[in-house]
Amino acid sequence: MFVLIGLTFLFLYYKNEFILLAFLKLRKQDFAGTEAWLSKIKNPQSALTKKQQGYYNFLKGIMVSQTNMNAAEKFFKNAVNLGLSMDHDLAMAKLNLAGIAFTKRRKLEAQRLLSEAQKLDKRNMLSEQIKMMKQQMKKASIPNQHFGQGNAGRRR
Repeated sequence: MFVLIGLTFLFLYYKNEFILLAFLKLRKQDFAGTEAWLSKIKNPQSALTKKQQGYYNFLKGIMVSQTNMNAAEKFFKNAVNLGLSMDHDLAMAKLNLAGIAFTKRRKLEAQRLLSEAQKLDKRNMLSEQIKMMKQQMKKASIPNQHFGQGNAGRRR
């Protein structure tokens, strides 16, 4: 019984319960609940280990990306720098960063991040999203075609 209790505390040390509960809420697409659980972590730098801080920033980036791309980019970059335990989580963060870079017209950075995300996605969980992003990037790189003569479309 004491071993079980000790293992529970050890597990909760390495996996913060608020982050776990926030992931559960996010899985159910309850964004308000996710934000509520994340807001219970008052000072992430002192309360969380380095990997937990990475996941905290990852979750905050997902939440903020719906409203503010600049803040979301900051959170995702912090998550990548702090590190994430799972490769598919890191791939998801880089895929989000690639989307943000692409919307800000930083195509080379977006392509680099997209290729890194594809390498990290070993189980092909994000293959559809990566394929869609590549198609969007191809569409944007095709120059607009203007039919007709140079000045024929202008009014005089």
